[in-house]
Amino acid sequence: MSEILNKLSGQGVAIWLDDISRERLRSGNLEQLIREKNVVGVTSNPTIFANALSKGDAYDAQLHDLAVRGVDVGEAVRAITTYDIRWAADVLRPVYDASGGVDGRVSLEVDPRLARESEKTVAEARSLWWMVDRPNLFIKIPATLEGLPAITQALSEGISVNVTLIFSLERYRAVMDAWLAGLEAAQAKGLNLATIESVASFFVSRVDTEIDKRLDKLGKPELKGKAGVANARLAYAAFEDVMNSERWQRLRSAGARPQRPLWASTGVKNPEYSDTLYVDQLVAPGTVNTMPEKTLDSTADHANITGDTVRPFYEQAWNTMAALKEAGVDYDDVVKVLEDEGVEKFEASWNELLESVTKNLVP
Repeated sequence: MSEILNKLSGQGVAIWLDDISRERLRSGNLEQLIREKNVVGVTSNPTIFANALSKGDAYDAQLHDLAVRGVDVGEAVRAITTYDIRWAADVLRPVYDASGGVDGRVSLEVDPRLARESEKTVAEARSLWWMVDRPNLFIKIPATLEGLPAITQALSEGISVNVTLIFSLERYRAVMDAWLAGLEAAQAKGLNLATIESVASFFVSRVDTEIDKRLDKLGKPELKGKAGVANARLAYAAFEDVMNSERWQRLRSAGARPQRPLWASTGVKNPEYSDTLYVDQLVAPGTVNTMPEKTLDSTADHANITGDTVRPFYEQAWNTMAALKEAGVDYDDVVKVLEDEGVEKFEASWNELLESVTKNLVP
């Protein structure tokens, strides 16, 4: 095991892998990463599944059987994705049991084409929860305005939720409010709050990518590469505010557990930056960092884990955001563009997945 990864885990950061594939599962690679790289969870998304299906022959037998049965492409995609998620959930079950249900989780996203439709998102969440039928599942629901009531409803029914595509601090606060409302509704129904887990996936690198482009146009290169970390640090400050609220304390006393901040999009996109930037600079207790395998390997090899790199830097983060505003960066426009792009990219990947499955549904 990597001493660096042990140190990161020791700081209260759960290391999750941002990838899944049938080949990774059948080769035993996921089990190896759990043993050797401190991986305690897995996230997936439509892009990851589209990539997995485009490589190798791991899906050929199932695709053949689905074709022989004459299923439509939508049912085929669900059969393929839920098969992988169940398998990964079973591989991670010992981690789930050992952590008391906190980690050992696997995330499966609702159809991204439903991101602007609350009722359909809830129906999809219920269906996926039933199809996978594993207690260590997370249903991923986008943090669009229409996603917020879906988050509340799913949680109120005992469905554990990974809220995804969070970019703005304002929306993150709304996500936490939706989460609390869901737990309160679940409590009113008499559900066991200790079994309802949630994480909130706050995206990091995409913020830098978008703001850096704007800084280049504004002639302010000295501010590049700072926004993503600053934004995430202030998200953690917002999380702490909620953890200190009377509303949360009442739920906590009833057995509820925190909705952990999850740092997503932590693969560094600008080669000029350290390839472990979004790991080194976002170490805080009670968080999750979901990493592409390349970032995981880089972290294990040479990340600089020095302790808490979030809470001591709140003032610096506020100063960074103020400097960006003064430079002419429109934060509200940035996060709107990123949310719209995020939904569009996942829709495009979903359509790519549908097209790939359609081509392979040949008996």
